[in-house]
Amino acid sequence: MSLKIVPTPIGNLDDITLRSIKVLETSDLILAEDTRVSGKLLKHLGINKPMQSYHIFNEHKTLNSILDKIKAGLNVSLISDAGTPAISDPGYLLVRECIKNDIEIDCLPGATAFVPALVNSGLPTDSFVFEGFLPVKKGRMTKLTELQSEKRTMIFYESPHRLLRTLKDFSEYFGEDRIASVSREITKMYEETVRGNISEILANFAKRTIKGEIVIVVAGLKSKINV
Repeated sequence: MSLKIVPTPIGNLDDITLRSIKVLETSDLILAEDTRVSGKLLKHLGINKPMQSYHIFNEHKTLNSILDKIKAGLNVSLISDAGTPAISDPGYLLVRECIKNDIEIDCLPGATAFVPALVNSGLPTDSFVFEGFLPVKKGRMTKLTELQSEKRTMIFYESPHRLLRTLKDFSEYFGEDRIASVSREITKMYEETVRGNISEILANFAKRTIKGEIVIVVAGLKSKINV
């Protein structure tokens, strides 16, 4: 009796692991954040298994029924649209309740966006903090104020239409000379990483249309790094 957590590619479909494929092939039910998105991946892999929608808007309502299915002996796997479930995606609630119900959790290793972005940044990797998406409105200023004294490398996720606003906020709260890195379209055809201080990066992206999912890596306070 267990729940399988299965990472899926964040862009390049070749990044799916052999083990992930085997687990999905033997699943009785696949919980998917968006069944339309996951359906394309499963079709590419030649896997035809029942799917059930599991996302932030229905996870509380569907939780008990999913637990009952696992307890009944079904092989249930959880995937998200891209990357590892529960990392800025649904999954935490289900994992927590499985633990409470003595259901084993088997999380497979695999794709996630922030690790390659961190390594590509050239910033210290020995100690870092993952912040995911900043609050859009309520709590945003409070969070940024708290992070002003953070000495570890900081990692953020951001959408393309909010990138400029976030970089402007970072310039205000961390200083325009703070070293940072912005990676977008990781593993895809137009993947790029822009490095420099926040002012330079902001000027770079202000000149063009921004597309793709984005990871921002920011040096911690008084980080000794040369870029």
